[in-house]
Amino acid sequence: MPRQKQNVLVFPCGSEIGLELHRSLADSTFVNLHGASSASDHGRYVYARYIGGLPFVDEPEFLDAINRAIAEHRIDFLFPAHDSAVMLLAENEKRLRCRVLGSPVETCRICRSKRLTYKTFESLLRVPRVYGDVESVEIWPAFLKPDVGQGSRGAVLAQNREEARFLLAQDASRLLLEYLPGAEYTVDCFTDRHGHLRFAGARERVRISGGISVNSHTVKDEAVERIATAINGRLSFRGAWFFQLRQSSGGELALLEIAPRVAGTAALYRNLGVNLALLTVFDAMGLDVEILRNNVDMEIDRALTNRFSTEIGYRHLYMDLDDSLIRDGKVHLLAVALLYQALNNGVELHLLTRHVGSVDELLERHRLKGMFHDIVHLGTSESKSEHIKHLDAVFIDDSFAERASVSRTLGIPVFDLDAIESLLDWKR
Repeated sequence: MPRQKQNVLVFPCGSEIGLELHRSLADSTFVNLHGASSASDHGRYVYARYIGGLPFVDEPEFLDAINRAIAEHRIDFLFPAHDSAVMLLAENEKRLRCRVLGSPVETCRICRSKRLTYKTFESLLRVPRVYGDVESVEIWPAFLKPDVGQGSRGAVLAQNREEARFLLAQDASRLLLEYLPGAEYTVDCFTDRHGHLRFAGARERVRISGGISVNSHTVKDEAVERIATAINGRLSFRGAWFFQLRQSSGGELALLEIAPRVAGTAALYRNLGVNLALLTVFDAMGLDVEILRNNVDMEIDRALTNRFSTEIGYRHLYMDLDDSLIRDGKVHLLAVALLYQALNNGVELHLLTRHVGSVDELLERHRLKGMFHDIVHLGTSESKSEHIKHLDAVFIDDSFAERASVSRTLGIPVFDLDAIESLLDWKR
C-alpha cells in the first residue's frame, strides 16, 4: 500500500453524490479529502478542506478556476460528483492538472444520453420501446423523460394522447417511452483498470424522493449479474458505475439508464464492505484490489439530516450527569460524542451533579471515569452557576431551571440534550 496520502478533490462536494463520497473517503488513511463547490452547499458543513465559490461547470472560467484549486492544493485525483461534471471533466481531462476518476469520455457521452444508451444496447438487452410520435403509442399510459438528465427531473407519466401532446408541446426534447410498471432496481458496479467487472450489487429502489432512492434493500438475482456483464462488455468502464433496471408488465428487466459514477445510495453496499469510491481511488493508483462483502441482507433508509455552523468558542464544557450524560441507565451517545470532541480540541471538561450515591462508582460502571478535569458534587440547595468558574464555557443540562439560572447569572450559552447536535463538528 502507498505510504503517502493522495489528495482527492470532490466536485461538486455538496451534491448527494458528493456527500456519499465524503462518507466513503473522509476516514481513509490513504486519502487527504478536499471538497469544492460552485454554490454555497452542504459540503461546507462536512468537508474540513472546503473550496467554495468556483464558477459553475457551464461557465467559461470554470476550467481555469478548478485548475488553480488543483495546483494550490496539490490535488492528485479529481472525483466528479454530478452527471454534468462527469461529462465536462471527462471531455477536458487533458486540460486539467490532475487525473479525473471515472470512465473514458466516449462511455460518459453514451451514458449521458438515454437515446444513445438505448440505441447502443437495443440489440443486446431489453430496453424501453421509444415511440417516434404520439400516434405510435399502442398501450397507455406512456412515460416521458428528458434525453439528458438525472434522477426523475422532467419525467412524467401521460395517461393518454392528449396529455402526451400537451407535455411534448412544453418540451419537445422529451423521449416518449413505453411505460414499465414493475419494481425498479439499481445495480452498483466496479470495473478495474484491466476492464474486469469486479462487483455488481443489486438493490431494489423501494421508496423514491426527488429522484433519489431513500429506501433500498439488497437483492440477489443472477439475471442482473448477466446484464451487468453484458453492459461491461459493450462499454469501457473504469472505477465505480451503476445502472438502473425496471420490470415490464411481463416481468422482464429493462435497462433504464447507466451512469459512470458512484450512486448516492451506494452507501448500502459500502456498509456491507464494498467501498466503491475507495476502490476507485486504489484502482487509479495502480493497485490490485480485493473485494470482501459481508454476505448478509441489509436495508437502508435515508432522510434529511441537520448540520450547524456556529461562532461559539469555548475552552470549558460543563456537563450535568443524571438524565443528561446518563439517561435511563445508559450513556447518552451524542453527549459522550460531544465530550470526546471537546477532549480532542483541548477543551476542559467539568461535571456538575447532585447524584445521590457514589459518582465515581457510576462513572466507572459506564466506563466514563477519568474523562473530567474536575467533578463537583453539589448539595441539594447549591446552585450550579456558583460552580462555573469560566465564561469561555458552555453548559449542558436537561433541566430548564438549571439552564435558565446559569444563563441569567453568567450569560454563557446553555443547551438541552436536544441541541447537542448543533455543537458537533462533522467536518473531516
